[in-house]
Amino acid sequence: MDYRLLGRSGLAVSAFALGTMTFGDSTSQEEAFAQLDAFAAAGGTLIDTADVYMNGAAETIVGRWLAERPAHVTEPMIIATKGRFPTSGDPNGQGNSRRHLQRALDSSLARLGVEAVDLYQLHGWDPLTPVQETLAFLDDAVRAGKIRYSGLSNFTGWQLQKTSDLAETRDLARPVAFQLQYNLLVREVEWELVPAAESAGLGLLVFSPLAGGVLTGKYRPDAPAPAGTRLAHPMFGPIFGAKTRQQRTWEVASTLERVAQERGVTPAQAALAWVAARKGVSSVLLGARTLEQLQGNLAAGGLVLSPEETARLDKAGEPFIDYPYGPMAAALRTREVSGTAQFAAPPAPAA
Repeated sequence: MDYRLLGRSGLAVSAFALGTMTFGDSTSQEEAFAQLDAFAAAGGTLIDTADVYMNGAAETIVGRWLAERPAHVTEPMIIATKGRFPTSGDPNGQGNSRRHLQRALDSSLARLGVEAVDLYQLHGWDPLTPVQETLAFLDDAVRAGKIRYSGLSNFTGWQLQKTSDLAETRDLARPVAFQLQYNLLVREVEWELVPAAESAGLGLLVFSPLAGGVLTGKYRPDAPAPAGTRLAHPMFGPIFGAKTRQQRTWEVASTLERVAQERGVTPAQAALAWVAARKGVSSVLLGARTLEQLQGNLAAGGLVLSPEETARLDKAGEPFIDYPYGPMAAALRTREVSGTAQFAAPPAPAA
C-alpha cells in the first residue's frame, strides 16, 4: 500500500481508503469486520464513514471493530466521518450550524467510541448558515481536541474557494481535504473542482471510483441490473442509472475492458488505477458489499497503468467541453506556462 499526504497537511493516508456506506445495510457487522480486518492487513489506514450512513449504524460498527481489535491494529487507523444531513426531526437537526454540527460531532464520537476523529468533513454546502459560523465551529473543535483536521464534500468550486479563503483570512483552521465523485465517467470535476481543490491545498478523496459498479464490467446495456447490485438498489439505482442510458458510458466501458484484458487485470482494477493516478488525488475510497469484492479492488494497489493505457482511457472518457472550459481555457493555461500569448496574430493591414 502506498501512502500520500492529505493535501497540504502533514497527515499521511493510504492511497486506498475503506468506505463504509454499505455497513449495516447490505454488509452485515460480521462481513464489515472481515472487510476491516482485510483492509488493515493490506496496509490500509483511512476509514471513511458518516453519521447518516444507515442512521449511524456504520459508525457504530466501525466503533465496535476499533474496540475489539488490539492497539497495534487500530493505532494506525485514520478515522474520517461527516456531518451535515438530517439526523432528527428537529428543525435544527441538519445543516452546518454550530448547534447541529456540535451535536452531530458528539454523537459520532460516541458511536465511534473515540475522543477525537482525524478528519471531520462537511457533508455538503449549507446555503442558510454563514460560512464564518461553520468555520468558527470547526476551529473550536480542533482547539478542543475533538477533531484533528477538517474537510469538505459535495461542494461546488466557488463554495470550496470561498470556504478556504475565509478560513485563511480569518486565521481559522483550514480544510485539508475535499471528497468528491471522480471516475472515468465523471470527468467534469476536472474543469473547476479539481483545480479549485489544488489551489486551496485540499487533497482529493475520491468516492464512487467505479461509478456505482458501472465500471466493473458486470452490467450490459441490453440487460437489467443483477439483484443485489448498486443499480438495482432503490436509492443508488436512480443516482447511477442515468449513466447507463448514455452511449458514452458503454464506449468507455468497452475501452476499459480491452485495456484490462490486455493487461491481465479486471476492469475494476484498471479503473481504480486510473483514478488513483490523477492529479491531486490523496486517496480512493473503496466501497464493497463483500470481502471478495474488497480484496479484488485492493489488488489495484500495485497497478500502474502505462502512458499509452492512460491515454486510451483518457480519450474514451473525455467529455464534451465548451466555453469557458474548452479552447479558451487551454490557451490561457498555455500562456500561463510559457509566458507568451498563444493566440493567432491579427491580420496585416491592407496595403
